[in-house]
Amino acid sequence: MAPFNLIAVSLLGCLSSLTLGAPTATTNLGKRASVDDVATGYASENGGTKGGAGGTTTTVSSYAAFTAAVTGDDAKVVFVDGTITEAAKQVRVGSNTSIIGKDSKAILSGFGLLVKEQTNVIIRNLGVQKVLADNGDAIGVQKSTNVWIDHCDVSSDMDHDKDYYDGLIDLTHAADFVTVSNTFIHDHYKASLIGHSDSNGDEDTGHLRVTQNNNYWYNLNSRGPSFRFGTGHIYNNYYLNVADGINTRQGAQLLVESNTFVGSKKPLYSTDSGYAVANDNDFGDAENTAEAGTLKSVPYDYNLLGSANVKAAVVGTAGQTLVF
Repeated sequence: MAPFNLIAVSLLGCLSSLTLGAPTATTNLGKRASVDDVATGYASENGGTKGGAGGTTTTVSSYAAFTAAVTGDDAKVVFVDGTITEAAKQVRVGSNTSIIGKDSKAILSGFGLLVKEQTNVIIRNLGVQKVLADNGDAIGVQKSTNVWIDHCDVSSDMDHDKDYYDGLIDLTHAADFVTVSNTFIHDHYKASLIGHSDSNGDEDTGHLRVTQNNNYWYNLNSRGPSFRFGTGHIYNNYYLNVADGINTRQGAQLLVESNTFVGSKKPLYSTDSGYAVANDNDFGDAENTAEAGTLKSVPYDYNLLGSANVKAAVVGTAGQTLVF
């Protein structure tokens, strides 16, 4: 379907008075959210994504309680209250699960989440930080369908070498019908990998349908995202000091709309025959060098902000800005 007309964002613009040099995206706790909210973008397809809505509700504040609460396939909503710190491997998340941070203090530090061979998972309003490479990604999705990652804050730091931490949000092994929205992705070398290997085309082709929208990408070296084989819709994102932005490769078809880049060397580019259709993007002082693609529409409705309005709408709104 064609997108709706550009919408007015003056009200959203009033929510943020942040400057270019101020990366904070967790100060606007004004919007009341519901556990019954359902996914947008590609996660709204294939029957939709509602997570654990209607199931049991648990609030956790320790690593042991969290690990136990997110397992199994029964419908469940798990609220995270406060910061949970543990140097550990990724915690496996079961199907039909919503993991929701109660506020901006809900943070997983030192360990991440893995959604593997599951379906119908929502991760919202949650911070995940400083997950060492040996312990996996901050958020990883593999061989799973219908996953919605929304209003999260994922980061590490730039004080170590590029392999000290793993990815922030990596979607691999034929993950499908995934949306990453309203999320603050920052301070990291290799941010988001979609399709993990050039040699995995047999598994990934026909999958990796991913939407990334209304996200704030800040102080990143690369992978904003790096996208292999699949079909991607990337719109309404604000990129500040992201050296290598959107890399389309290995036959990926992307629709890239209404994004703004400041300080990027390669905002949108191709390697190994990746393709993109680009509409109304501000690439700053750099250029779009991606090969022309064929993806001109997606099967769901969405609103475009317009590249001139993205900063005001996204900075200060992306991240852990919900209240439950």
